[in-house]
Amino acid sequence: MSILRSPRAAAVALLMAAILALVLANSPVGPALFAVQDLHVGIPGTPLYLSTGHWVSDGLLAVFFFVAAIELKHELADGQLNTLAKAAKPAIAAAGGVVLPIAIYLAVTTGSGYESGWPVPTATDIAFALGILAVFGHGLPGRLRVFLLALAILDDIVGIAFIAVLFTDDPDILALLCAAIGVAVFALLSRHLDGRKRAPIGAAMILVGLVVWGFVLASGVHPTIAGVALGLAMHRPPAASVRHALEPVTNGFILPLFAFSAALVVIPHLGIRDFAAPFWGITLALPIGKLLGIVAGGWLADRLDRSGHPPLLTFGGLVTAGALGGIGFTVSLLMNELAFHAAPEIADEGTLAVLLGSTISIITASILVSWQARYFRRLRRLREHVTARRDLA
Repeated sequence: MSILRSPRAAAVALLMAAILALVLANSPVGPALFAVQDLHVGIPGTPLYLSTGHWVSDGLLAVFFFVAAIELKHELADGQLNTLAKAAKPAIAAAGGVVLPIAIYLAVTTGSGYESGWPVPTATDIAFALGILAVFGHGLPGRLRVFLLALAILDDIVGIAFIAVLFTDDPDILALLCAAIGVAVFALLSRHLDGRKRAPIGAAMILVGLVVWGFVLASGVHPTIAGVALGLAMHRPPAASVRHALEPVTNGFILPLFAFSAALVVIPHLGIRDFAAPFWGITLALPIGKLLGIVAGGWLADRLDRSGHPPLLTFGGLVTAGALGGIGFTVSLLMNELAFHAAPEIADEGTLAVLLGSTISIITASILVSWQARYFRRLRRLREHVTARRDLA
């Protein structure tokens, strides 16, 4: 199970699942897979009657958001975002990495009728970006990982806000109130999870969590928000253990399964000029908008810093972080589904655009991370050589 905790393994599993889905969707077994994805399971006549595809994106993905929210709470309380000063630079860089992709997307899609897809290219996939760092970044200073983690977490906050606010129509207030009560009960139970009655309390928490998810689903708010609320509400000491236990499940099963389901798309037989504006907007905004936006935001943060401390990252490190930020995948694929749910053909093109834009970012980031890692390894060897000569003298 330890290999499934590795960011490297998570990145590989996610990418292979997406590639496999694209290959199979465009093969003779494609229709059978689409039939399974569209098969409805649950209680007919209730919000719990969902297709298997939605059970993955609305149900299982809530577990991923639960784990991400626990990590976010840790960073806000004890980690890299626990003071305003620590959060300021990655926050400004993250803001640039949200604003510029939106601007590029809108510039490309204005007048097309699909302007509402602007949130799609704003997300960064934490697992995949850290996976690229793990694969190619041997020898890099830890501050790049810290900066990227803070930036990606802040990106996730923005993505969660977009999902909660933009993709909710006429929420059922009573259902949301019941969900809020459930979250409070979940938080109270979590304070006693480390006691002698761990098993029954854990079982009760799972039951309450499922009830909260059901109420959020019934309210009309996207149910992954239930995972966020429960993760933020959970008492911190047991939350770390729960996150550790669930990490192999999210890395090795939930995220690859979601990537497979989301990337199950038939590649349209279109000429390059025939793709709709959202395809081009997303394809350009992810690798270009995220990189330039993060670099511009990081540069601005350094200019605004009056503390006299040296920049957290070199310019090369900032460019590398920007390239890693363009890897959208999980949250971008989810927002693509939500933004274009009424236009399946545009949603399919959006999925291809997310995969293409993220792939461009993966290639760019891999080259930059490798280059930066070699530079710092050479620098470390040079320092060790100078130190050794000084000691001999």
